[in-house]
Amino acid sequence: MKQNQTRNTILTAVCVLMLFFPWTILYLRTFPWALESPTAEIMISCYAAFMIFSGIFNAVVYACFKIQHTVMKLCLVFNGIYALGGIIAFLLMLPGTAVPL
Repeated sequence: MKQNQTRNTILTAVCVLMLFFPWTILYLRTFPWALESPTAEIMISCYAAFMIFSGIFNAVVYACFKIQHTVMKLCLVFNGIYALGGIIAFLLMLPGTAVPL
């Protein structure tokens, strides 16, 4: 029982930390080198992939490990929104799908 509780606490902490990582792109984009191509594309792709991974990881932890308390529900909602944003970012990077200015 104690081992199960420890596992649940660790997985919850990982999911909570995954909520804050995508916001670090705002700080990195303040540097001039982060705005130049191809660095910008690579950075956005990595963040989008992480956001998609976070959403899937959170859904698996919630459904398969049955960790379904309030904090995990909030993490699932926000990481799901992040995952959707990551998918949209990848779709916008496809050739011919960019919105003209």
